[in-house]
Amino acid sequence: MTASTAPIQLSLEDLLGDLQHARRSGDMSRLALLAYCEVRRWARQAGEQALAERSTRLITQSPLASRAAFMAQVDELITELEQAHARVVNQQAALH
Repeated sequence: MTASTAPIQLSLEDLLGDLQHARRSGDMSRLALLAYCEVRRWARQAGEQALAERSTRLITQSPLASRAAFMAQVDELITELEQAHARVVNQQAALH
């Protein structure tokens, strides 16, 4: 990670909260917006290029077969963000 981890961590926590809320409510349009715009922006700022590319592919690659397939991809994206959160928290702890 190239930037200070505190703002990165806070923005990731906000993003995860937004994604989880949209996922629980089944708001597919909100999930698509968050995945394409916000996850990609956060990942680029945090130096998580693979995650940025994954969020781009989720929205821009050929249409998924079903709503369930889209939601499964979103669940995987959320899992990857949670793993990134653990890395950021560990890095923040190492700095202190």
